[in-house]
Amino acid sequence: MTAAPALAAQNLDHNGFLDIEVDPELDLIAEIKRLKKEKNAVILAHYYQESEIQDIADYIGDSLGLSQKAANTDADMIVFAGVHFMAETAKILSPQKKVLLPDLKAGCSLADSCPPHLFRKFKEKYPDHVVVSYINCTAELKTLTDICCTSTNAVQIIESIPKDQPIIFAPDKNLGAYLVKKTGRDMVIWNGACMVHEIFSHERIVKLRLRHPNAKFIAHPECEAHILDMADYIGSTTGLLKYTINDPATEFIVATESGILHQMQKSSPEKTFIPAPPDNHCACNDCPHMKRNTLEKLYLCMEYELPEIILPDWVIEQGRASIDRMLEVSAKAGLMG
Repeated sequence: MTAAPALAAQNLDHNGFLDIEVDPELDLIAEIKRLKKEKNAVILAHYYQESEIQDIADYIGDSLGLSQKAANTDADMIVFAGVHFMAETAKILSPQKKVLLPDLKAGCSLADSCPPHLFRKFKEKYPDHVVVSYINCTAELKTLTDICCTSTNAVQIIESIPKDQPIIFAPDKNLGAYLVKKTGRDMVIWNGACMVHEIFSHERIVKLRLRHPNAKFIAHPECEAHILDMADYIGSTTGLLKYTINDPATEFIVATESGILHQMQKSSPEKTFIPAPPDNHCACNDCPHMKRNTLEKLYLCMEYELPEIILPDWVIEQGRASIDRMLEVSAKAGLMG
């Protein structure tokens, strides 16, 4: 397979990824390992990626944790197998490194549900409010944010803010509602959501639990309240994984993107993991954006060093401030992010 860099860039502009034919006989795993060594690259894979991408990654995890790990390496290039906002966060934390995303169209329904220009007008209605934004948002939204949070540290972030200080929470309404319930704080919540975590069927989960009476039901806080009310445990993706490792139960029904089941099964091969059913018959608990990344696209982006994430200096500077404030609070609370 041959293609000039200029041609690669043209194909990128048209498709959002390098739409170049790959020799079907090419050993992609071997080529990716070769490129990683030659280009001093580190490969990050979110838990929701296809299992074959997870298996070749240097680090697997949640978005912020991955960006932090990459920032602490001496790699010149970060290849983020995830979605766009995650690669942006990696760029914010490692502005001197080249950051690549295998498919530029790997977006996020949650991040897209809060356009910065609309949120700016929304924020102007509440000038005395502090803005807390979930890390799953665009780099530009982070510039409009006072302090970020993750699903792991969100409760501690909210509780670190004085009780007489009003708060805007964005962009996830379900996580926001969960935080109101957990902290007792009355917050103004932006009306955004993740398409994957809103699709789970209460009725079908109830029936599934009847068929598996010994199974623990665990859920991500981006799920709707009526799903969370059923859960034996609520936590971040990493939190869910740790719970399945440490809990003595041998069966788990998991309400989050199904990609995490690969790591759960690897960590606890003797246990059974069942994806929570959606409210229709499609694979809607698979994130279509996450699944845009493939081994072929991973290889191509490393070969041609495209698509690259480029952010203006002001976005990096202002976006970093909201993340740094979160990390300060997390450090005091003894949390990792």
